[in-house]
Amino acid sequence: MNKIDDLLIQMENIIQKDLNKEGVIHILNILKCSFPFEILDEIQLYGDYLPKNKEIGFSEEKRYLHFLWDALDKSPMCLIANFAIPFRAILANKLFKSCGKNFICEENVRFNVPDNMEIGDNVFINKGTLIDAKGGLIVGNSVGIGEGVTIFTHSHAEHDHSLRTYAPVIIKDYAKIYSNSTILPDTTIGEQSIVAACSLVNKNVAPNSLVAGMPAKHIRDRKTFDNTRDRLGHVWLYNGEFQKEESSQKK
Repeated sequence: MNKIDDLLIQMENIIQKDLNKEGVIHILNILKCSFPFEILDEIQLYGDYLPKNKEIGFSEEKRYLHFLWDALDKSPMCLIANFAIPFRAILANKLFKSCGKNFICEENVRFNVPDNMEIGDNVFINKGTLIDAKGGLIVGNSVGIGEGVTIFTHSHAEHDHSLRTYAPVIIKDYAKIYSNSTILPDTTIGEQSIVAACSLVNKNVAPNSLVAGMPAKHIRDRKTFDNTRDRLGHVWLYNGEFQKEESSQKK
């Protein structure tokens, strides 16, 4: 076993228990992160100030897990892919409502209501994605989400900003959303469909279709050449790294 694997096992053992202040300090020390540990009892994250988290209940453990998710991206350790990708998967398994096996997430992915996020198996989220999960996000198996994608699941009334509406985004199995696209609330991205780069999705996307534009419109059917599901080759990194092994994560 190499040193990185040993670090990951140490952290998973801490996180799988009820994560508390002492556990966070231990992990920050492993990461060599300088931090005034005496204020950990007082920290409030942005999510603490969101009505939806107040409604659901933002526990101390969730706060610490979310803090560690963001702290990783402020640490040089976020650059070590064979540490950062498995570490995010360990956090996601406790932080999200559910998270499947072989979750691959790049740096600077931000979200606000982790309890409203359901992630399937073999999902890949690239760097810089912003997920507003207030209204709920369901991501199916083998979904790829590109760099800089923004997903919204809530909105505000024009005449009174305090009036909010919530509606989920659902991304079905084997769909792909390419970079810098925006997905608006109450939309479903159909199975095996593709959202082209820089598109604005404001209505449902039919299965096996390619949409593009602002707003996104149907361009054509996906060119599958009769391939479906696993035969579509949704292998995200070289040689299927991080997708090879069955993990202990539960969906």
